Amino acid sequence: MSQRRIPISAYFQKHTSISDAELAEIEPYFLSKEFKKGEFILQAGEVCNFMIFVESGCIRLFHITAEGEEFTRYFGFEGKFGTALSSMISGEPSFEFIQSLEPTRAKLISKTDFYSLVDSHPAVNKVYRGILEMAYTTSQRRIYNLQGESALDRLKWLMKYQPGILARLSSKVIASYIGVTPFTLSRLKSEL
Repeated sequence: MSQRRIPISAYFQKHTSISDAELAEIEPYFLSKEFKKGEFILQAGEVCNFMIFVESGCIRLFHITAEGEEFTRYFGFEGKFGTALSSMISGEPSFEFIQSLEPTRAKLISKTDFYSLVDSHPAVNKVYRGILEMAYTTSQRRIYNLQGESALDRLKWLMKYQPGILARLSSKVIASYIGVTPFTLSRLKSEL
């Protein structure tokens, strides 16, 4: 599946009333980086000191239990920010991994530079507030909408909020996001 590219400048222009001058001022803080499919951007146990913006490709944030089970919390596709937020905010080691699921082009900004821009540029402050609000509401939605739902309803929810995801990502990764086994996911897809 071909990926579209969403530059960070387009994101700021869509979500804020940023001026061209202000955009030119903040863009150099976001450094270009490319990740191979399967590459780890952050390992559990490391402190997350950056924010990542996905221009093309996909990242995921996930946790591995002591029993070796993977639980995916977040997918960041084109035009989305991602970070191990609690680690970045607290400065404590992350319990999550960040991994590139596809060849990914991204912009990274250090925590120090990001917070400095949040304090000095209203557009960046607005974007950060949006990130925090989305993280909270998505977490709430996943907790309350998915807790008592059947596996089929969880899959339908995912397809509603992440259309096209089944064509892009492996069944193993999708299963870890909705809390089922890959075998169960395969059976559910046949019921749709």
